[in-house]
Amino acid sequence: MAHSSAQTAIATSLSREQRVRLYRTIYAARRIDDKEITGKRQNKVFFQINGVGHEAVQAAASMVFRPGHDWFFFYYRDRALAYGLGYTAKEMFLGSVGAVADPASGGRQMPSHWGHKNLNIFTTSSPTGSQFLQAVGAMEAVVRAEQGGLQEQLGIRSDEVGLVTTGDGTCSQGEFWEALSNAVNLKAPLVFLVEDNGYAISTPSEVQYPGGNVAALLQGYAGHGLLILDDVDGCDPIASYEALKTAADHARARKGPALVRAKVIRPYSHSLSDDEQLYKSKAQREAEAHRDPVTTYARHLVESGDLTEAQLQMLKEEVQAEIDAAWDEADAAPRPEPGSYYQHLYSEEVDPTSAAFDTEQAAGDQATGTKTMLDLINTTLKQEMARDPRILVFGEDVADASRADILDEVKGKGGVFKTTHGLQKLFGNHRVFNTPLAEATIVGRGIGLAARGFKPVVEIQFFDYIWPAMQQLRDELANIRWRSNGAFKSPMVVRVPIAGYLMGGATYHSQCGESTFTHIPGLRVVCPSNALDAAGLLRTAIRCDDPVLFLEPKHLYRQTHNKGNDPGPDFMIPFGKARTVREGKDLSVITYGCTVHRAVQAAREAEKEGISVEIIDLRSLNPYDWVAIERTVKKTHRVIVAHEDTLSWGYGSEIAARIADELFFHLDAPVRRVAAKDTWVAYYPALEDEILPQPKDFLEAYRKIMSV
Repeated sequence: MAHSSAQTAIATSLSREQRVRLYRTIYAARRIDDKEITGKRQNKVFFQINGVGHEAVQAAASMVFRPGHDWFFFYYRDRALAYGLGYTAKEMFLGSVGAVADPASGGRQMPSHWGHKNLNIFTTSSPTGSQFLQAVGAMEAVVRAEQGGLQEQLGIRSDEVGLVTTGDGTCSQGEFWEALSNAVNLKAPLVFLVEDNGYAISTPSEVQYPGGNVAALLQGYAGHGLLILDDVDGCDPIASYEALKTAADHARARKGPALVRAKVIRPYSHSLSDDEQLYKSKAQREAEAHRDPVTTYARHLVESGDLTEAQLQMLKEEVQAEIDAAWDEADAAPRPEPGSYYQHLYSEEVDPTSAAFDTEQAAGDQATGTKTMLDLINTTLKQEMARDPRILVFGEDVADASRADILDEVKGKGGVFKTTHGLQKLFGNHRVFNTPLAEATIVGRGIGLAARGFKPVVEIQFFDYIWPAMQQLRDELANIRWRSNGAFKSPMVVRVPIAGYLMGGATYHSQCGESTFTHIPGLRVVCPSNALDAAGLLRTAIRCDDPVLFLEPKHLYRQTHNKGNDPGPDFMIPFGKARTVREGKDLSVITYGCTVHRAVQAAREAEKEGISVEIIDLRSLNPYDWVAIERTVKKTHRVIVAHEDTLSWGYGSEIAARIADELFFHLDAPVRRVAAKDTWVAYYPALEDEILPQPKDFLEAYRKIMSV
């Protein structure tokens, strides 16, 4: 559906006051950009990226959508939109100079990475396109809250609409297409605004996707509820307003999402580190200048009688005075205090390492366990979902059956390992559901849902396939609280079956790689080795207020040696508390996951040779229990760090290095490591056994360290 017009011909319901306000927003945004550019040249601003040429459509959007009511997911050019919603010039300049009062980040992010809790502008990050799936999840929350009767509890209104913005280049990102598909399937009340200036830095749109018009490629979605408004003149604020109002009305009426493609200009270079003259002709730049809304819309207001020349000049002077005063105030504002960088890395209200999460002594009778790790994970999920209606479980194949009408006829899937079996039948389709086969979708939607107050407990089917979600995990989930200076958070649990010892799992079903995640600030990482610990750590993960990567060694799901009994609905193990699996006096093994049992098997053999081995199961990898490590090293004076991942650059290297650094004078021998070979895991069972650490490898390490 094309939606284009000349400024002087479009019919509008906007009043004169509103038409003038549109220009005020356009002009103010331009002057703020110019002031910030001046600040960069004075070395008072350390980065600058502008929204010049995009102001008209953004000013229009700020009059269609409601700050503090609707939700906004921006990209970096949205200065006029932010300003129109109520983000003041002073607040923008506070971000420019990195002041602690910057509402977006407290000086932690570059300028133009918008975020404002009071306006519902969700924290913006640099990776282009990462906001799409989060926006879908945030507006999916409206649907889930209605289905679960949680609107009042979560403060979610039925008439909310989301706006997610993007440039044309970002539409080539896979997450853009995932987000559109999910939004259409969910009928999420969301508007996609594509601000198409024809370039992604220097790369024109036709290089990004066929034809250079993403809206034209989306026509197949129109029959499923996506309203497409194409070829909108994004330099005409009145035409933009009418198009965006149509889109917002469509979404607010729950007819489905909408997409508006607005043709805008970019008369300034991409940023101050770019020079558009290197790739744009003089004719192109002159054509853009002729569409500049700062001049064309001003002329229209005078010609239509909305403003006299004198009134226009007075408006400009008023705006400039506002901006100059705002800059002076921001320039004098306090900067972040030294040492404040750790604030808001994790929740400061809920501490999962504290005694409040330690009910381990109330585990009940565990002398003879009857429940597998898989059983107790399933039981814990059921107990927690019954306790907290905000918990949503989703991922690939986690539901019993997506087609709920056949649930009475089938046993139900409940995950490829059955960890979520029966949850959908117990708690309903709105709380337990399958997602598309797209890992970024799972985590990205989870972030949006968690930001709105839900508690997603999502599943990545195999650790080996977690990598499509890596951007959402590392660049988004783990740093939302920190980068927004505590204004936003996204506490969720990402459950991931991991590791090998499967006899046939091979390269793509046996990977470890936990060290990739343990060095990500802001992300908790845990890895139980037995059924009881899985129950206690999972409950802590769900009840804490941080994002948690919950690693489940799939080899241990159905083992008999690690069984336990249901410890009850309030059993918790705090993060950062190791477990002494076996007391010993000659050497210590620090390990976790599948290698715990192999260390024990070898210790029994070593005992026959007079070697007494103490084994510490870390259970929690970030944070880890340094006190327990220190205690056991000072006790035995010999230490082996073991893990299933490859030897080089594995998790144990950090532990070994810290022991050597801080406990060197308590050691009677060098720290040794036991780990997998530096290669992939093979399919043939004998090769897999050779690659992964076995009891004989532990026994050999025990003998060697005792010989020193």
